Amino acid sequence: MMVHQKFFGISLAMNHPQLDIFESNVPYVEKQVKRFDFIDLFAGIGGFRLAFEQAGYKCLFSSEINDHCQEVYKNNFNEDPFPDVTQIDPKQLPDFQTLLAGFPCQPFSICGKKKGFEDTRGTLFFDICRIITAKSPQVVVLENVKHLIHHDSGNTLSTILSTLESLGYTVSHKLLNSKDFGVPQNRERIVIIGHKNGRKFDFTKLKKQPMVQLKDFLDKEGEFEYLDPSEYTILENYTIQKTGLIFIGYRNKNIWKTGIRPNTEHLSRVHRQPNRIYSVEGTHPTLPSQESSGRFFIYLPEENKVRKLTVNECYRIMGFPENFKRANVLSEQYRQIGNSVCIPMMKEIAIQLKEQGLVND
Repeated sequence: MMVHQKFFGISLAMNHPQLDIFESNVPYVEKQVKRFDFIDLFAGIGGFRLAFEQAGYKCLFSSEINDHCQEVYKNNFNEDPFPDVTQIDPKQLPDFQTLLAGFPCQPFSICGKKKGFEDTRGTLFFDICRIITAKSPQVVVLENVKHLIHHDSGNTLSTILSTLESLGYTVSHKLLNSKDFGVPQNRERIVIIGHKNGRKFDFTKLKKQPMVQLKDFLDKEGEFEYLDPSEYTILENYTIQKTGLIFIGYRNKNIWKTGIRPNTEHLSRVHRQPNRIYSVEGTHPTLPSQESSGRFFIYLPEENKVRKLTVNECYRIMGFPENFKRANVLSEQYRQIGNSVCIPMMKEIAIQLKEQGLVND
């Protein structure tokens, strides 16, 4: 399979899976490497890349296995991501300063045995480690779901941290929330940052912003999908949570009433979240990657109506630009945005890497 990857405006052909074009004696690539650069692994539709490019970084290489994401990535960045991270020969990659990866969380084969690098065999994190070992980037930035903290009773996260430390990195990690970075979405993600030269990233220096309301991110016009008043119930008493969420009502669903807690009869055990309604005067819950129908319903107090959140609004509350070219299929659009990263949050991390002197120009 022939894959084309662009570096510095030049289309380079790679014979998958050897990446034969990247021989260590290619002088043009070596001479043209810039600082403030990165490679984009498990790239998805390019959220990580957009964030770091907005902060002045240069992408040198990308990898993404999903066909639908590859197409969107190419339409926006004019390059084909290398399809399979497990087939990358890291010795044939150009030098780069920062490695970005929103990697999948998999059970580790012998997790918890404290064998460092060996504990990660059989997982995609192992392939990140292969590249790190060969290229020794100055900075490693990893992003994952909140559940990683508790996965396998904490052994998975412990193995990731200890492995990066065994590879020579000073590591820090923090659970961050998108709502603190200028978008109205309660989206918690763990960010792990390792630095090669003994410096630790200081998460307390991230510049957080006041919480914003969902209503300021809504489409002004369009073909909105409203619910009939008989299809939902609005609560008389509600509270504003610390996350900014205002759970104000629910869709009238009669699913699995027997044997569940009182006052939760409206919630399906399989799809609880799609039956909840949140006020636009607060934030929105996390957009999940498993959702392909866009079943996100919002209450507009000024209209006293409930409608579906539009896909435009979904991309907007993740920080994607208005001109971003999305997938042609609506279900893919919902899946892809739910699986992406919050751009303003990752942009602030990119900026702080510079300001804290952890990357060089």
